[in-house]
Amino acid sequence: MAKVLSMILAGGEGSRLYPLTQSRTKPSVPFGGSYRLIDCVLNNFVNSDLLRIYVLTQFKSQSLNSHLRQAWELNSFTDTFIDAIPAQMRTGKHWYSGTADAIYQNLQFIEADDAPIVCIFGSDHIYKMDIRQKISYHKEKDAILTVSAIRLPKEQAYHFGIIEVDTDGRMIGFVEKPSVEDAKTIPGDPDNVLASMGNYVFNSQELQRELIRDAADEASSHDFGKDIIPHLMPTGKVFVYDFTTNKILNEDGEAYWRDVGTIESYWEANMDLIKSAPPISFYNRAWPMHTHYPALPAANFQNDGDITCSIRRSLISDGALIIGATIKKSVLGFNCFVGQRSNVYKSVLLGDTKIGKDCEIIKTIIDKDVEIADGVKIGVNLENDKKRFTVSDEGIVVIPKGSRIGF
Repeated sequence: MAKVLSMILAGGEGSRLYPLTQSRTKPSVPFGGSYRLIDCVLNNFVNSDLLRIYVLTQFKSQSLNSHLRQAWELNSFTDTFIDAIPAQMRTGKHWYSGTADAIYQNLQFIEADDAPIVCIFGSDHIYKMDIRQKISYHKEKDAILTVSAIRLPKEQAYHFGIIEVDTDGRMIGFVEKPSVEDAKTIPGDPDNVLASMGNYVFNSQELQRELIRDAADEASSHDFGKDIIPHLMPTGKVFVYDFTTNKILNEDGEAYWRDVGTIESYWEANMDLIKSAPPISFYNRAWPMHTHYPALPAANFQNDGDITCSIRRSLISDGALIIGATIKKSVLGFNCFVGQRSNVYKSVLLGDTKIGKDCEIIKTIIDKDVEIADGVKIGVNLENDKKRFTVSDEGIVVIPKGSRIGF
């Protein structure tokens, strides 16, 4: 494998995940009890032995920087690193105006490196990928750019760049976020589209030239999907990597990829982890899922006299104390307390949460440092909840960080 430089775009504001992004950037939103969203892509690189990584940050990055420092420090005596790079406004007094502009404003890191291949990946998708296999495909095709793609229902086309590909894997069509009516479906499959996963493998020299050209174009929005890919596609050197061909050791299920850009998709991705046959597993020892684990005791489940503690199909992180409560189809982060006779169902607790006695919590996302008094019911009467909290169109209640409810 040739020397590879990797850059992770982690500056997303994540407005559609509000209020979870009220005080943190999207990639640092907790996920799956023990992780942050950015951990998925970082584990993909680390498990692929690609250990030269810049993480480009921007909005509300303090919690992300702390997580990277605690969980992802590498040995400084080798040519490996995971470095957080804040927006430095080297090219002018403005934030990143697009994904391509984010890389352009940090072009000096690519220019100073002798890696012939540059990986550019997003930081807020849930999936596993052995990136070495994609790089091998990129080299085999002698491509200047390789874009990962996955089959998705046509109804989701307006969220993604939609691809057309020939029999050799060459990209022959690309439209960024078309309407559902205008989206080109897969030949022979009118219900599905081929969607870009938003991660790219570039030849370094071509990437540098293209970023410089694009930066000089005042009409450009400086975005990979809207500007870079359409400009490079006519060269015939843009290829599409079929994500379903990627194989992970000890795993043989269907390829899983989820963009957690909305409250609904974030909740669904958490619920996927607790299915009887999860479509993605974090228990494969051949593909360990690293993160930062705080110094906490093991989770503790206690009965209270005749009041039985019941845990069913749930993920419970360290530091949890559950006393005579029922937890079903839920994900609890670090250091959660749930009191007697309370019922938590189809909910996601991000951590450091205290739920009192006799509470009913249904289909709710609770951010960190939340305290809920005895007898509170959330998710039972959505019309009442809408007066106090954010409630998604799909009926998911979201409790913001630091809330005190019912006191």
